[in-house]
Amino acid sequence: MTRNPVEKTSLTLLGLGAMGAAFARAWLAAGHQLTVWNRTPSRAAALAAEGARVADSAAEAVAANTLVVVCLLDDASVEEALAGVDLTGTDLVNLTTSTPAQARARAEWARARGARCLDGGIMAVPPMVGVPEAGGYVFYSGSRELFERHHDALRVPVGTVYVGEDAGFAALHDVALLSAMYGMFAGAAHAFALIRKEDIDPASFAPLLADWLVAMAPAVHQTADHLRGGDYTKDVVSGLGMQVAGTPTFLSTAEEQGVSPELLTPYFELMRRRLAEGSGEEGLTGVVDLLAR
Repeated sequence: MTRNPVEKTSLTLLGLGAMGAAFARAWLAAGHQLTVWNRTPSRAAALAAEGARVADSAAEAVAANTLVVVCLLDDASVEEALAGVDLTGTDLVNLTTSTPAQARARAEWARARGARCLDGGIMAVPPMVGVPEAGGYVFYSGSRELFERHHDALRVPVGTVYVGEDAGFAALHDVALLSAMYGMFAGAAHAFALIRKEDIDPASFAPLLADWLVAMAPAVHQTADHLRGGDYTKDVVSGLGMQVAGTPTFLSTAEEQGVSPELLTPYFELMRRRLAEGSGEEGLTGVVDLLAR
């Protein structure tokens, strides 16, 4: 197979897991010419019936187009799949989940092999792909020129958010947002555990919990303002001193309900440490500085 001229309607996709297959179908539905490859060939059969060209090897798939999107299991899978593959002249867009350090190293690895590189962090689940109103998007970082050149194709499956020339920034944004998500899930798990043994319908409790989390979400803007300006007391309504004084109630309630406090105690300990060295009038922003040391 010979490399096609650069054009927005022709690209290659390596990796046909749940996310890769969803991206592939979005591109095909939008009329893009698509070459695909997957380590397990059977996963490509359905896409072939939908119009995708199936390559027998990763090298063959890469040679088919200048724009090559990679959506594999992990960073090691990328190295394994592309080992020995000629990447000269390739515009490599790596959507494989990785750490910031891995993304930076992979970008250098690609450049050393003659490719231009863009890293991506997917903020969506497969059912959101190809559904603009679902709100999914991909963080992109690395070459802005490369991002702008292929933006028309990249924005087809989900939205796009460019976050900087540093190749590791997409992965960093991805993991930062997902870390906050897991923190939210942890709090929700503790809340449900508290009511678990009571005559309280979880389905009736859920909308109350969801609405409360939504109401509290804007607090992140105050945290950002504090970190940028340096004044951790600005516009604080519930000071750190008052909040630390209230933590025994949460721990006692957990004990009464027979619930482990293990999801709460690490954060409460950080709050106490910050109070010991800071001001009771500030908010919770100082915890960020404790974590970032």
